[in-house]
Amino acid sequence: MSDQPAARAVMRDGLWDNNVVVAQMLGLCPTMAVTSSATNGLGMGLATTAVLLMSNALISSLRHWVSDEVRIPVFIVLIAGMVTLVDLCLNAWFHDLYKVLGIFIALIVVNCAVLGRAEAFASRHAVALSAVDGLATGLGFTLALTLMGAVREVSGAGTLFAGASLLLGPQFAFLETKVADAGALFMILPPGGFLVLGLLIAARRRLQHWSESRQPAGVPAAAAQ
Repeated sequence: MSDQPAARAVMRDGLWDNNVVVAQMLGLCPTMAVTSSATNGLGMGLATTAVLLMSNALISSLRHWVSDEVRIPVFIVLIAGMVTLVDLCLNAWFHDLYKVLGIFIALIVVNCAVLGRAEAFASRHAVALSAVDGLATGLGFTLALTLMGAVREVSGAGTLFAGASLLLGPQFAFLETKVADAGALFMILPPGGFLVLGLLIAARRRLQHWSESRQPAGVPAAAAQ
């Protein structure tokens, strides 16, 4: 296909230009629910990345055999299968983290970002490029959740990456940092999630405008969000 976008552009799109959290504002239920700590945000982000990568590749490889009339139910079944696989793997190898994230892992099935990438990208592009799109979208989601969790955890509990050894193993216990003796409880409660998400969206838009203002004259500015 001659109209295939470049892999580099796909990566930039997933990580920054159309980040599912701070640009498209999709998948906000897990974003609000699990970002009370950076470790939880990182774990949820990596689990979603695995689902996005596998489901995008699988849907792209089967796109010629799925008719338009039944594509959405088929996509949901395939995504549910990938979520079940990730759910079982987490339960087997990261059980302590699974006990924290368990219910939200199953809810990846209804994460609109996952189905959205399947419908908008994987069903129309080659397997390799669809895998890149799934990886980029997942990493952008992971970055947003981890950053949001870090801000909420430091300001709300005075710690950073508490319980990281549950996710990454005992050798990463050094990441568990105590920043202050206490924090503002408000920040790790739901209102703190809305506040931090709003600040991250505002910060991204500020950076976007600053970047566009530095474009040479005559070069079209990036599309507004």
